[in-house]
Amino acid sequence: MKKLFAAVAAVAAFSAHAGDLSVAASPVPHAEILEFVKPTLAKEGVNLKVKVFTDYVQPNVQVAEKRLDANFFQHQPYLDEFNKSKGTHLVSVAAVHLEPLGAYSSKYKKLDELKDGDTVVIPNDATNGGRALLLLDKAGVIKLKDSTNILSTVKDITENPKNLKFRELEAATIPRVLTQVDLALINTNYALEAKLNPEKDALVIEGSDSPYVNILVARPDDKDSEDMKKLVAALHTPEVKAFILEKYKGAILPAF
Repeated sequence: MKKLFAAVAAVAAFSAHAGDLSVAASPVPHAEILEFVKPTLAKEGVNLKVKVFTDYVQPNVQVAEKRLDANFFQHQPYLDEFNKSKGTHLVSVAAVHLEPLGAYSSKYKKLDELKDGDTVVIPNDATNGGRALLLLDKAGVIKLKDSTNILSTVKDITENPKNLKFRELEAATIPRVLTQVDLALINTNYALEAKLNPEKDALVIEGSDSPYVNILVARPDDKDSEDMKKLVAALHTPEVKAFILEKYKGAILPAF
């Protein structure tokens, strides 16, 4: 009986010290990567709670309002713009992977097949919209006033030889209109959710020189907590690198 009580007490003590860490994440690949490291963190006494979001606003809002501890869905340029526009002070904790943004079409196999007056849809948030335009500029589809300005908008297009018509939609909704437009610029996480293969289906895609590495984000007061450090350590393992490379077949690249 004494041994039984001792065992129960040990379990209770462990449970009392086990930390809960709540992280907001996009479904693919972020939540999948977090689910992969859950068992590792459990052994470290951290109960990782993954809350899935399909938008790019609420994950930051809820971390800033202390309803969640961290989020994993965005890159640094997006975080910088969000902090600036919303008055928040969220910070990057660790770089995890790169999701190249690509241009997709259900009508064409090559960009040079685009016709005069075709419709192109891009994300409506400042950073991903600018990112989409920079990719089209680099591919020679359009020309921008400043090809290094990550916050370029449609107004910054100086040359549009095919008179393309640009529509801006929330990033998450773009795969749904792919068959209704001529070209769609889609973030890899949403492309994967829509069963697109970025390596095979994208007409053009960002290279490994992209500055849009996806990061783990938290509040300044929480970024150095013990549980957060354990999460970063779990994400930066050879096992996670192998998981990313094997599961996503090069469509997503480790950034550590």
